[in-house]
Amino acid sequence: MLGIWVIALQACGPGPTTTPAPPRPTTPHALSRSMARTPPDASPAAASREASEAIGVDICEAGLTDAARQNDESLRRLAFAPFRRAETGWEVYATLMAHEIGTRCGPGSAGFASAWAAWQSAHGRSADGIVDPATFASMAATWQARRPFVAASQGLCPAPPPETSLIPIPADQSYGGKTMLLRPAALAAYDRMVASARAEGFMVGADPRLMTVFSAYRSPADDAARCARDGNCQGVVRATCSPHRTGLAVDLNLGAAQGYGPDSSDDPNRLYIAQGAAYRWMVANAGRFGFVPYPFEPWHWEWAQGAN
Repeated sequence: MLGIWVIALQACGPGPTTTPAPPRPTTPHALSRSMARTPPDASPAAASREASEAIGVDICEAGLTDAARQNDESLRRLAFAPFRRAETGWEVYATLMAHEIGTRCGPGSAGFASAWAAWQSAHGRSADGIVDPATFASMAATWQARRPFVAASQGLCPAPPPETSLIPIPADQSYGGKTMLLRPAALAAYDRMVASARAEGFMVGADPRLMTVFSAYRSPADDAARCARDGNCQGVVRATCSPHRTGLAVDLNLGAAQGYGPDSSDDPNRLYIAQGAAYRWMVANAGRFGFVPYPFEPWHWEWAQGAN
């Protein structure tokens, strides 16, 4: 359940094309307001309808229609390995991608393709609006660079903080009441984030375990013991050097597909979480409180303001 700290995929971009003008881009703040209104139990289809109504379907239909067609085809078919494990389709990352490029248009829309092209142009890539492994790798590198664990590692495993400097997470914020530790400032930021979600009405009527923490600080010794016990610390799903040793990383219960736990890295569960309202709220709002995601694991977030 741990985030890897190797940024994969370095490739060339697509062939040159004419740079299009994107349709009136939707800001992340507008995206945040829309997601805050969406109830936690809303289906992805319902959320998509609400977003379309909020910004106007005509905006999402205008733009790079050919690129939109190709993106719609690759959404569930693209073969790539952005985080070293082979994957089919980029649907699990669509919410995070849309937030990054500032659009609420669906991933197979012309509006999304135009916003994607604008991001490509701004980052020195050929702006054809097509989601391809090379452009996705550039975006993944951007996401990874924001993670304090990646910044602190640089080929070395960062030392953990003294456990005496950590404080326990209250039982009502702990998934299953587990005893867990976190750096005080990171826990305070988490508290503010959950309070904001409640104040905005996001968690009204939701599962009370939603957004509780199921993993926080883990000592290197504990991780080493688990690696030895399970024998699967290959660095993709679990790593011998874990970001949880920093006391800045939390795994949050953002829901789970039927038959899975909230930390299952199986693709159906990752997709279920990534399409859920809890994850969409986090993508839109967590940055306000200093938290950044590890994209491969929708439940894993790190408090970036405590990196120094």
